[in-house]
Amino acid sequence: MRVILIVFVLCITNLMFSQDYKFGKVSKEELKETVCSIDSTANAAFLYKFRRTYYEYIKDEGFVLKTDIHERIKFYNQEGFDYATKQVRLYNGSGGEEKISNLKAYTYNIEKGKVVSEKLSKDDIFKSEANKYSNSVKFTMPNIKPGSVIEFKYQINSPYWSNVDEFIFQHDIPIKKLEAEFDVPEYYNFKVNTKGFLSVVPEVENKNGVIRFVDKSRSQIGGTVYDNSEIAYYRQVSKYHLQDIPALKEEPFVNSINNYRSSAKYELSYTKFPNSQIETYSTTWEDVVDRVYQSSNFGDELKKTAYFQSDIDALVGSVSGAEEKMAMIFDYVKSQVKWNGYYGFYADDVKKAYKSHAGSSGDINLMLTAMLRYAGLNANPVLVSTRTHGVPLFPTREGYNYVVTWVRLPNDKVALLDATDKYSVPNILPLRALNWQGRIVAENGGYGVIDLYPKNKSENSVTMMAKIDEEGALEGSYRSIKTNHRALSFRNSYNEADKDDFLEKLENRYNGIEISDYTVKNDMDLSKPIQESYKFNKESQVDIIGEKMYFSPLFHLRTKENPFKLEKREFPVDFGYPSLTSFRVILSIPEGYKIESTPESVALALPDNLGSFSYMVKGGGRNIQVMVETQINESIISPIYYEVLKEYFNTFIQKEAEQIVLTKV
Repeated sequence: MRVILIVFVLCITNLMFSQDYKFGKVSKEELKETVCSIDSTANAAFLYKFRRTYYEYIKDEGFVLKTDIHERIKFYNQEGFDYATKQVRLYNGSGGEEKISNLKAYTYNIEKGKVVSEKLSKDDIFKSEANKYSNSVKFTMPNIKPGSVIEFKYQINSPYWSNVDEFIFQHDIPIKKLEAEFDVPEYYNFKVNTKGFLSVVPEVENKNGVIRFVDKSRSQIGGTVYDNSEIAYYRQVSKYHLQDIPALKEEPFVNSINNYRSSAKYELSYTKFPNSQIETYSTTWEDVVDRVYQSSNFGDELKKTAYFQSDIDALVGSVSGAEEKMAMIFDYVKSQVKWNGYYGFYADDVKKAYKSHAGSSGDINLMLTAMLRYAGLNANPVLVSTRTHGVPLFPTREGYNYVVTWVRLPNDKVALLDATDKYSVPNILPLRALNWQGRIVAENGGYGVIDLYPKNKSENSVTMMAKIDEEGALEGSYRSIKTNHRALSFRNSYNEADKDDFLEKLENRYNGIEISDYTVKNDMDLSKPIQESYKFNKESQVDIIGEKMYFSPLFHLRTKENPFKLEKREFPVDFGYPSLTSFRVILSIPEGYKIESTPESVALALPDNLGSFSYMVKGGGRNIQVMVETQINESIISPIYYEVLKEYFNTFIQKEAEQIVLTKV
């Protein structure tokens, strides 16, 4: 009996691991599952995720790149329904258009004890232009319910044989089984770069391949003669087999969660075809920078000056100071050419962008660089990967998607400029560009590395004068001064918003506070800090119990929630820029009350001068003064400090929540 039981268990185990993932073979067991076996909190999960990318030889075209996709997804509740919509990006450039084919998709449910399927209708597949360089194919699966399973497969055909999309091994929902394969002919040499915290090692083997040619000709005696020939070659096949992959969940203060997502990126290093010389692509950073600079859409655009010469001569012809010239040209480009929202470090057409007053980040900042050089300044473009694009850890052109301008001024001063944001000032780049390091592309392809994160603190200094009445209502005035990135962020949100809508959102942020006499100074004067002021009134700000009043002296301004909730964090904490926030509250208490107790003053410091917090309350007569200051001194804090950073936030949040007690005289 014991032997029979062991055999039975082994059979069950083998069945579990030999799940049939053949397309269309969705089981009742998969549909009946109510909780994900590897993550009970998951709203959805990939039951199976398959990808094969390979090359196929086509006569008169050569090798073309193909990718086969097959995915099966389970929904446990409505919160997972976002995964019922699939969007496929297809690149569309000068070399042709990527195309999707053989799309099949079904939704599976159990009805009356049977597995039923519903096919995706062709009318529910939508193709649109995502941006100038890519199209989008989007579809949403029909008849989705908690418990449903969807399955789809398709093929992508690409003329861009050198650009292999990243193999993604981790999503924000778990994956039960993943299989991936990259099959490449010997003529292409790719290097693989992996990232993330999963152990991802492929099985690599060489296999034989053959290209068959059939040539037709007319014989001298009539009829058609067929001449068959073959070329044998080997293929390198890399296979990935992964199971029970945990979800990668979004966390606060991460530059891009994609930087930590487990993946493998294959990038072409060189090609070697029969009877041809080796052609290198991006073996080193020097290769990368040289290829970028040699492009007609980069280096050549920096040399064009005829379209702007007369305008720049008139603008700075009488100016001799380098810093003044830089500021004038920077402001001129910001005012003349509007960013169209397209990312990229190559220019489309700088002359056209200048004449039409709109262009991509490449157009605008390469134009800015060319103008600065023409005016005699030492200026170079800087390749940047935006925060959402990730960090280029290895030599790669694809790792960059943006460009800014670097200027060296007298006395060894350096300025970073980005003219895509009209509220940006020197060395205050938009947040999207604050992502580790940029790569300076000097003339003739030389390069250097520069830290993109700012060193100067962005400040928000708040003064609030208020009084409490006998009913516990709070009335007073608020004034804040914002500098650097705090000012940049405010200008973008305030100047581009409907003012009534902006004010309504501000009142809602503070739970229905009534605001009047709202004013902003220096919203368009970028040389000065933002000054924001208003009067306010808010009821029920004090707890009245018997003859005592209880309240937190920061009221609606205090921090109420710790953004760091995980027990452990693998990623750096990226604040974007160093900051200083200070509050000075001057408070009058109602007549007939006296101060019974106030919170004790405290000063905290993070290790290695990473940050600090100070809190002080002074009271006398009917007046209370509160001074609070929080500083974060580094843009990025290593995860080794996560526990102490989390505790630091907990401590000052608890401190700000402590109450002042008033009692009737």
